[in-house]
Amino acid sequence: MRTIIVILLSFSMFVTCKNKSSQKNTIVVNYPKTKTVDTVDTYFGEAIKDPYRWLEDDMSDETVAWVKAQNQVTFGYLDSIPFRKELKERLETLWNYEKVGAPFKEGNYSYFYKNDGLQNQSVIYRTKDNGKEEVFLDPNLFSEDGTVSLGGLSFSKDGSILAYSISEGGSDWRKIILMNAETKEIMEDTLVDVKFSQISWYKNEGFYYSSYDKPKGSELSAKTDQHKVYYHRLGTSQENDILVYGGTPEEKHRYIYATVTKDDRYLVITPRISTTGNKLFIKDLSVENSPLITVLDDTNSNTHVIDNIGSTLYLVTNLDAPNKRIVRVDVANPTTNNWVDVIPETDNVLLASSSGKYFIAEYMVDAISKVKQYDYNGKLIRDIKLPGVGKTAGFGSKKEETTDYFTFNNYSTPNSIYKLDLETGETKLHWKPTITFDSESYESTQVFYTSKDGTKVPMIITHKKGLELNGKNPTILYGYGGFNISLNPAFSIGMAVWMEQGGIYAVPNLRGGGEYGKKWHDAGTKLQKQNVFDDFIAAGEYLIENNYTSSDYLAIRGGSNGGLLVGATMTQRPDLAKVALPAVGVLDMLRYHTFTAGAGWAYDYGTSEDDKEMFEYLKGYSPVHNIKSGTQYPATMITTGDHDDRVVPAHSFKFAAELQNKQSGNNPTVIRIETDAGHGAGTPVSKVIEQYADIFGFTLYNMGFEVLPIKTKDKIKG
Repeated sequence: MRTIIVILLSFSMFVTCKNKSSQKNTIVVNYPKTKTVDTVDTYFGEAIKDPYRWLEDDMSDETVAWVKAQNQVTFGYLDSIPFRKELKERLETLWNYEKVGAPFKEGNYSYFYKNDGLQNQSVIYRTKDNGKEEVFLDPNLFSEDGTVSLGGLSFSKDGSILAYSISEGGSDWRKIILMNAETKEIMEDTLVDVKFSQISWYKNEGFYYSSYDKPKGSELSAKTDQHKVYYHRLGTSQENDILVYGGTPEEKHRYIYATVTKDDRYLVITPRISTTGNKLFIKDLSVENSPLITVLDDTNSNTHVIDNIGSTLYLVTNLDAPNKRIVRVDVANPTTNNWVDVIPETDNVLLASSSGKYFIAEYMVDAISKVKQYDYNGKLIRDIKLPGVGKTAGFGSKKEETTDYFTFNNYSTPNSIYKLDLETGETKLHWKPTITFDSESYESTQVFYTSKDGTKVPMIITHKKGLELNGKNPTILYGYGGFNISLNPAFSIGMAVWMEQGGIYAVPNLRGGGEYGKKWHDAGTKLQKQNVFDDFIAAGEYLIENNYTSSDYLAIRGGSNGGLLVGATMTQRPDLAKVALPAVGVLDMLRYHTFTAGAGWAYDYGTSEDDKEMFEYLKGYSPVHNIKSGTQYPATMITTGDHDDRVVPAHSFKFAAELQNKQSGNNPTVIRIETDAGHGAGTPVSKVIEQYADIFGFTLYNMGFEVLPIKTKDKIKG
């Protein structure tokens, strides 16, 4: 009874409303009034108020009630959009086609993922010699609503045992379940409290995994900064798992990964303090109690082992090679002065994998894939012929195999699978989807525009052929710009529906990403982070100046670090776009590092504790701290998940509260909080479809559309 009273009292704190309506429609938004508190932090002598600090407590009844009240407002608004249902129906129709993953061989079986169309989670199938398909593992049976998802699969070396991880409610915390691959019977107890982990088998005896100690307080928001690697031997209890590396208080390695080489000879350990840069250690598993061998004892590069032949290691590194290279070195003397180039650095960024007895080198040329095949001596065997201009992925067959599979797609072409003969170089179509979307009716154009400081930035613009450039086309400008992540051409069912409506989809390759290597990444980090926002603003200006769209028909969208991008852009240039769509964003730049593994993002952002200069720089663009009263901001729908323990939802909660309090004019400001959902991975298809329908409905309605631009019957040829 006491709990009920607390909830009711909490809710009463913010039921007072103020009325606002959008400029071109009549939906009235009644915002809950969010209480404020007198929390103040002092940074280098400067006092910073944090009036919505209480929203950081995801375990409190007050926060739960606030979430409920905000969702009532948001979904009340969305329910009033006249064509939202029609958008959802079209999304469901287009989504409903069979999707298949590339096959991979484990033991006596060939496995592959398949989704029959609208299944919340893809199902793992397998075939044997007779080619008859059977369901091997169906994640849709993990939970009734699809919110428990498959995190990853890892088979023992002979394929007889499967270790798979699951995520509940979208959380980054995982459980590992062991299963007899032949009988499908569950083995042993479930391993718990696993996070940011690979599952790497040693022979058929056990596997290595990574985790943190469970934090005190909320496991969804409390800091986790001491990653550890454990070895689990089959047939033993998790409490007896062996700590292999990590947990020393002298240095906080926030991410530590361990993998066993394909021949079971070496354990490779890569400790990281931040998301960029790693140390590298090797342990000889053929010698009992062997010591760790140091390859790199600093985090000045991204370096990992791609393969080995005996004691010869092959490494992919950006050390002294910002665009990456492959080198070889003997374990006996693995220091950098003994490294020998196998595939030297080029003008384009290298993404490398081992396939059979070859290296596959995928190069990004202005964010577009070019693929070459080399032998282990660095001799070029051939260029791999691709089916078009776009993005490839998936190379990595086992050492004894002579064929490999890769996927190909771009912004208007759905994912198809191709089979590659590694000996002849011949590629054949293995599988192509049957989808009611006419790819031939759309075109992508890559342009290069000039950012504020004169830097040339590429952007791919996709839309229907013959589109009239009249400044009135609804346009989504999507960006990321961080963490060395590249935005390559990729098909999205949601964005296909957007383009069917006559919409334009524009994706610039901003600084901070990895499209042009380490220099491009570093140019968008720490005290150069403003470059990323300038690049994004310049992309919007290019679209407007070239009559693709205008401010009244432009929406800016991004998630996670891209949510920061949208938040910073809309607070710096509130006039640029009509609609802002920040998703799961990092929006409080003074406190991001105090939650979960956020401190590991310091390579890109720096922290407010570093020094006065860094604090002032972060404060200068932090979205939560740069909302000004009396300013008309774009129509804004903030999206987040209540189980997001990557970028905690408090970022979005505080940003929404500030914006609702200070927004001037008639543009709505709502926050859509998905329940039992995390940062995005593993989200059920049903929820994804609902999210797209809400995002597109909100966007088009606030651009002034009262009906869909193009009716369903006019959309496609079939």
